[in-house]
Amino acid sequence: MRLNKPIIGLCGGIGAGKSRVAREFERLGCLVIDHDRLNQEVLQLPEVMQTLRGWWGDKAAPPGGPVDRRRIARIVFSNPAERQRLEGLLHPLIVQRQATMIQRVDDHSTITAIVIDSPLLFESNLDHECDTVVFVDASEPERLRRLRQERGWDTKELRQRERWQLSPVEKRARAAFVVDNEGPAEQLCPQVAEILQQVLAAHSRTE
Repeated sequence: MRLNKPIIGLCGGIGAGKSRVAREFERLGCLVIDHDRLNQEVLQLPEVMQTLRGWWGDKAAPPGGPVDRRRIARIVFSNPAERQRLEGLLHPLIVQRQATMIQRVDDHSTITAIVIDSPLLFESNLDHECDTVVFVDASEPERLRRLRQERGWDTKELRQRERWQLSPVEKRARAAFVVDNEGPAEQLCPQVAEILQQVLAAHSRTE
């Protein structure tokens, strides 16, 4: 079913600054669907916590307390089978919430477009739901600098996480637009505005 609003997929290498670009799209009137945030929400659902507790014990999902995301990350990023099992549990719930959010705003006059911000946009085939895909680009040294500063990660941690994603080179090749997010905000804003203008124009021509 064709939607009234174009859907923009947002991807990039880890630490490239997708959230920074997403905030700019939001400032320009887009609804941003943040899959990291949805992931955090569904992890706290009682039925999900009960399942996690059954798999990995109370330390992973303490009764009456929040899920230990660091502990779970250590489990799933060291064991492909456990990662697939977790994704199988969470992904349908996330997609369901995404569909509800899109349905609620598709006729909303103040929303210009819908942006899906997901670290696994291609890996989860979410790009198939998008009218176009934007790749957020930043050099590896800059991405590592940000990850050290913001998350305390080192090169080993980055490599371990990147194993489960397409490479930045492949993501860039599959995207229709590229945002250079190496520099300051004043360089970023015009790029995002121009991309949004092009996406809206293309969407209006197909109506």
